[in-house]
Amino acid sequence: MKKLSFTILISLAICAAVVTLAQPRAVTTPGNTIAITNARIVTVSGATHEKGTIVIRDGKIIAVGPTAPVPTGAKIIPGAGLTVYPGMIDTYTTLGLTEVDAVNATVDTTELGDYNANMKALTAVQPNSELIPVARSNGVTTVLTCPQGGVISGQCAFINLDGWTQEQMKLVAPGALHLVYPRVGFGGRGGGFGGGGNLNSPSEAAKQARDRKVEDLKKKLEAAQEYLKAKAAAANDKTIPVRPVDLGLEALAPFLNGQAPVLIAASGKAEIEGALALADQFKLKLVLYGAESALQVADKIKAKNVPIVLPAVLDLPDKEDSPYDEAFARAAEFHKAGLKVCFSSSDSASDVRLLPYHAGTAAAFGLPKEEALKGVTLYPAQIFGLDKLVGSLETGKIANVVVTDGDLLEHRTRIKYLIINGKLVELANKHTRLYERHKDRQ
Repeated sequence: MKKLSFTILISLAICAAVVTLAQPRAVTTPGNTIAITNARIVTVSGATHEKGTIVIRDGKIIAVGPTAPVPTGAKIIPGAGLTVYPGMIDTYTTLGLTEVDAVNATVDTTELGDYNANMKALTAVQPNSELIPVARSNGVTTVLTCPQGGVISGQCAFINLDGWTQEQMKLVAPGALHLVYPRVGFGGRGGGFGGGGNLNSPSEAAKQARDRKVEDLKKKLEAAQEYLKAKAAAANDKTIPVRPVDLGLEALAPFLNGQAPVLIAASGKAEIEGALALADQFKLKLVLYGAESALQVADKIKAKNVPIVLPAVLDLPDKEDSPYDEAFARAAEFHKAGLKVCFSSSDSASDVRLLPYHAGTAAAFGLPKEEALKGVTLYPAQIFGLDKLVGSLETGKIANVVVTDGDLLEHRTRIKYLIINGKLVELANKHTRLYERHKDRQ
């Protein structure tokens, strides 16, 4: 009997030990906690701390400020003489979808047809793209990558620029629906959608073709509304026949329900007004892309509180007789008119690295410096509903952090450390490899 009792006690002790080992440990290991100390911290959304600490644990910011405590065992990054910023966000690009524009096998941006709402950019993202390390080495941590072509091009995705797979890189998908508002002719540059309009007046036939495209777009959205209503009715009443699945119409649900924004490329006055009317008719959460002629309808845009994603600032004027600084000063002019803007590198994946210089140039040509910085950090997050996740240095947000030796928007500034999802990311890329290889060549 005593032997049996002893055996039972041993068994219970072993079980208790196994259960104890299985419990998660509360002790923080050095591998998942980072503290940047004695640095200048630009939170963007609040006060700038001239000498403070930011603490990161398990991918999130857990403390920030001049008195933030440093946990025992944390990896310390000495920040004396350095400045900490939130990671920059590019709100229109094809990064991850294209590698070399001239090589078709490396380009996966466009599907056939005008209406491809069910096409998802995330599924085509190439995590091993050589352009991704180049972009992030200049402080860009997040991008909105968008499909191209047609009228409804497909679903854009917000991705963080680090990860082995698309799912690891995904921040929010869908991030927006990319829609190109039909226009007459081809226009100017405007990030590929036309900016200054045609030099010659469009023909009547061209206007009619544009009008037909607009009507087709409205019919497509109306068909999607009817499809979704019928689907909801069939779900609530089993006597109603279920309609066949239409992936193209079903994909429009989050945008017609206002759950996700619609990014409409519209450049001229007529296209902008058409986009505003379309958003009113179908209750869309509208974001304008391009909108080079926005000053002509600034009151309407401001009244509807519609934000604008600017195309590349470092661009030539749209017309031969346009001012040389037309693109450089546009952000400042929009700001003076009361319009909310953020910056993008346009649709060239290799130019995402230039994002800080677009904002910096806008600041040099009249945009307040604080607005320029917000235009690549906080404003993109607010415009697309990501401000609870990224865009500023606040407790609880994802730790996308850039540590620099100077002003983030200056050409001379070097990125010293980059953190994405709380992980220190290597800054090496094909540019630095080529530099190291050839710098000592005789």
